[in-house]
Order: sequence, then structure tokens, then C-alpha cells
Amino acid sequence: MEALHLVVGPQGTITTLYDETLDLATLGRVSINRASHVEPDPLGHWLADLSPVDGPLLGPFAHRSEALRAERDGLLRSRL
Repeated sequence: MEALHLVVGPQGTITTLYDETLDLATLGRVSINRASHVEPDPLGHWLADLSPVDGPLLGPFAHRSEALRAERDGLLRSRL
């Protein structure tokens, strides 16, 4: 089981990667925004696009699971 990372800002705003481990509504009003996209390229390789949060394009990866792992790691490094 992966650790759930929560960052609490000075105004009490919580930033986290969406996860169903914790019902975020118990913490207050919830606003969910897309931080990235994992999609196949024309050759069937997988890319993790972190551009919605001004991040890099990661990949290509042979397997979707690799792209998902890179996506999570990249978001944790840059956002949390």
C-alpha cells in the first residue's frame, strides 16, 4: 500500500493525488483538477504528460503500468 501524501497550505488548502483511501469530503469542500494524462502514442508506447501542471512529457514506456508509476512519481516530486 502506497502512502497518502497530503500537503496543507497556509490557508488550510489540501493538495494531494486523488486516492480512494481517504474520503476527502470529510476534510471539507473538494475540488478535483486533472494534473496529467497517460496515453498511448501512435506506436503503442505509453506517455505520461504532466503539462497540465507545467511538468514534462515522460516516456515512452513499453507498459501502461510503467507510465502510471512515472506519472505518480513525477507528480509527487513536483507538486507535493
